[in-house]
Amino acid sequence: MKMNKIKLIEPTNEHKSQILAYREEFLTSKESIDGSSGLANYSIYENWLKAVNDCVNKETVPEGLVPALTFLAMTSDEQLIGMINIRLELNDYLFNFGGHIGYSIRKSERRQGYAKEMLGLALEECRKLNLERVLITCDQDNIGSAKTILHNGGILENEVVEGDRVTQRYWINL
Repeated sequence: MKMNKIKLIEPTNEHKSQILAYREEFLTSKESIDGSSGLANYSIYENWLKAVNDCVNKETVPEGLVPALTFLAMTSDEQLIGMINIRLELNDYLFNFGGHIGYSIRKSERRQGYAKEMLGLALEECRKLNLERVLITCDQDNIGSAKTILHNGGILENEVVEGDRVTQRYWINL
């Protein structure tokens, strides 16, 4: 298992081509781009970046959303391998299905320990924000994500069933 040290950085215009390639990779494989602040819904990068920045401050968060921070997980050689979103509050939907943190790793970089490292770095950010505990969820059939959450101290509280989808809800005390 190769392991590059990764770092979390905020997206800027400098990352446009890598983020658009990341988006395309997920859309092509018909996978959801979790933790990306709705990247799949934006064909124009600048509109997405504005939406990400609008969510940072409670005063500019669009109705129906919560304040959140979005980070890129970059390798030491500046390659984008994942995205992670930290939601500073929970609405009803996030409390049941989305949690405080959502993330994704590009398909070509999975099974190399990046998700565990990325989530660990996000939890450090949560500590800096004085969050005492965070909720992280995953689909019941997403074994890799469940292992990532457990590795970072997640404790399964329960499972929420909606139709044929079962969401596992884990809490991590900070």
